[in-house]
Amino acid sequence: MKNNILKAHVALLGANVIYGANYLIAKGIMPNKIGPSAFIFLRIVGAGLLFWFIKSFLKEKIAEKDFPRLIFCGLLGVAANQLLFFHGLNLTSPIDASIIITTIPIVVLILSAFILKEKITKNKLLGLAIGGIGAVLLIWYGNQAEGTGSLLGNLLIFLNACSYGLYLVLIKPLMKKYSPLTVISWVFLFGFFFMLPFGIPDILQTDFSAFTTQTYLVIAFVIIGTTFLAYLFNIYALKTVTPSVTGSYVYLQPAVSFIMVSIYAYGFGHTEYAQDINPIKIASCFLVISGVYLISKTPKTKKPTN
Repeated sequence: MKNNILKAHVALLGANVIYGANYLIAKGIMPNKIGPSAFIFLRIVGAGLLFWFIKSFLKEKIAEKDFPRLIFCGLLGVAANQLLFFHGLNLTSPIDASIIITTIPIVVLILSAFILKEKITKNKLLGLAIGGIGAVLLIWYGNQAEGTGSLLGNLLIFLNACSYGLYLVLIKPLMKKYSPLTVISWVFLFGFFFMLPFGIPDILQTDFSAFTTQTYLVIAFVIIGTTFLAYLFNIYALKTVTPSVTGSYVYLQPAVSFIMVSIYAYGFGHTEYAQDINPIKIASCFLVISGVYLISKTPKTKKPTN
């Protein structure tokens, strides 16, 4: 059991490191090379094909009564989640997006308490408080200076957080009945149909002749890393840990974004990013990571006395 829990936390760590890197990487080609909806079209189609290719080796049937939930999860966790995120990221700054996305654990914890009757422990409350303070510090500080953020973009990212939070809660019961690969394959298939009306017009207007090697590498990272691997890691972890623990790892994303900006500024000589590195953001990231630790910490079980 302990080994499974460790694997689940490693999977969540990997998924959120990928997500944290995605803010800076995906932002780099939008909207100059590709529009948000076209990017999402390639993302869902590419990752969906990978999921179903592997799924073809796994013979597992879904009960008819579970399809409505799978369809709703496809809407929330794939179509709405990705459309809201990429359109929001297109309009706002990567650091704003990574901060706002930290509202996911709060959404998950509240919904889990109502829908799954999950117990809210003192550790989780304390972790949410500490991590929330770190996020609020970043938001407050970000509002004191000029930047590339926008109200509409930030609102779309927040709606994305709510959509993904509800998805994590609703998908959990299915993880007790089926393998992660079966669940995520069907979720992506249904998500594809919801995304289609938005993606087709944008993909037809995309000038693929203007793509460079870097553009293709970014798209490959988003399809294989941010979508295929990250979704698979999250769904795998949900078999072992609760949705609130899964959601709590989103607190790592601003920290990862901050680290990447630091490397980009000092490691590669892009000094224009150095102004984003300061004691307030360092302290905020420390609080965020501390919050993740407290929320994900497994309570000790008392040994029975003879």
